Formats: sequence, structure tokens, C-alpha cells
Amino acid sequence: MMNALRSSIAAGALALAVVPASPIIGPTAAVANPATPEKLWDGFSSPVGMAFDATGNLFVAEWGAGRVSRIDPAGKRTTFADGLSGPSGLTIGPNGTIYVASYSRDEVYRFTPTGERRVHVTGLATPAGLSFDRSGRLLVANRRTNQILSVSRSGSLEPVIGGLRTPVGAVQTPDNGYVVSNIGGGVTILRPDGTRIEVGEEFGTPGPGVAMTKDGRVFVVDYGGTTVREILPDGQSRAVAEGLRSPVGLVVAPDGASLLTATWRDGTIYRIPIPN
Repeated sequence: MMNALRSSIAAGALALAVVPASPIIGPTAAVANPATPEKLWDGFSSPVGMAFDATGNLFVAEWGAGRVSRIDPAGKRTTFADGLSGPSGLTIGPNGTIYVASYSRDEVYRFTPTGERRVHVTGLATPAGLSFDRSGRLLVANRRTNQILSVSRSGSLEPVIGGLRTPVGAVQTPDNGYVVSNIGGGVTILRPDGTRIEVGEEFGTPGPGVAMTKDGRVFVVDYGGTTVREILPDGQSRAVAEGLRSPVGLVVAPDGASLLTATWRDGTIYRIPIPN
């Protein structure tokens, strides 16, 4: 997947805007000593999307194996769904429905908690990261069209943000702005008034993993590097963990005090403490 993402990058024409400080919540100082990630589980096949359900089960989309694995709170791993084609983004709705993007088939599936699968939406263009906005709409990073799309309850698609640089992940912030990870380069911050700034010069290549805490702190993986970074209010970033082999998936743990990241190269999931 990641080679396919990188080899088909289409650059967008975006100008850098000089604007006041970003409304993103979080510290402004760099971390003096980024954390050493704690290894939790290995043996995954190119893990990408990750999400926790309300009872603490972790779901992991494994691109290389064409499956979704589930890890229960005790650490037991089982196969939740298989026979998928390029599962990439994964998110879970408020009612427990699991949504998985098929990067290869241009579809998003929805699963009941017991594993019943249906096609939720078709007609996409290499969908990568999935998330929900503050109104409950499903957001899709539609890589090939350089857009973030929303999916209505009826399954229709509506553009939310366009003109991006190969987007692979996005979250909506508490002020109704957005942070988008672009594998084509950099991180886009879209503010509520429509102002757009391009940041993320410290990243090698941002990946699909974009996660946000309940209080609005945003973290993005550096797939082209070895770090997970926090996007700061001034648009800069700071490394909160380093030493990872192409981190690609990212999720806030149920305790709210740590992140879990999945690495592409060694198929491992790590825990990272969220710094103050």
C-alpha cells in the first residue's frame, strides 16, 4: 500500500499563508527527550488503521494479510474479518459499527460487532484514513482525488476539503477546523474561517495515522521517518516518540494517557505515553 501511495503522488497547488497562531490545543515547547516506544504485540502484516471499541477491544486493519484483527483487553488476538482487499483506514462509530476502507477496491465496508459485513459506500478513489467529524459524518481521505469526503447516512459523497497533496488521514478539531496528513508532503491545517496553512516541514512523509485526544491535541505519524509527532498551536511539531520503523497507524488508547502506533516495516504495535 505505502509504495503504491508514494509512487502515485499528485502534487496540489497550495500556497503557504502567514496567519496568527493555530487554534490547535497543546503545548508549545519541544519535547527534550522523546519517549522510547513500548512494544506490545508483533506479527502483524502491514498494519494500518486502528481503533478501539467501547469495551476496549482494539481492531487493526492488516493491509498485507487482507484482514482485520481484534485484540481483547486481555491481549488475546483473533481474526475479526478476512478476505479483504487492501484494508487501510479503520474507525468505529458511536453505535459500535466498524468501518474499514478497501484501498484496492475503492470501497468502504461496515461491520457489525459480530462481524457481519456490508458495503457502505463505493465509487471512491484509493480511500486511506477514516474518521468521524463532530456531527457524526464519516470522513474519508480520498487519496487519488486529493480530497477529504464526507459520507451521508444514505451513502452519498460530499467534498469537505479539496486541493490537498495526496491526503491519507484527517481529523476534525474541537473548533471545527481540520488537520490533514498528506503523504504527498506536509500537514494541512484548515481553520474554521477557511484559512489554510501548510506545516509539517519536520516530517519525512506523513502517514495515515492521525489521532486526536478528547481535549484536541493532534498527533501524526511520520511514515517516512521514525517518529510520531504532535502538531503544536504555532503550526510546528514536536517528536513525542522516536526509533520506530515507518509508523503508519495511530490511535489514542482508552486511558487517554497514551497512544498506540503500528509500524509498517516490522508489523509491530507500540505504546507511547502522551507527554504533558
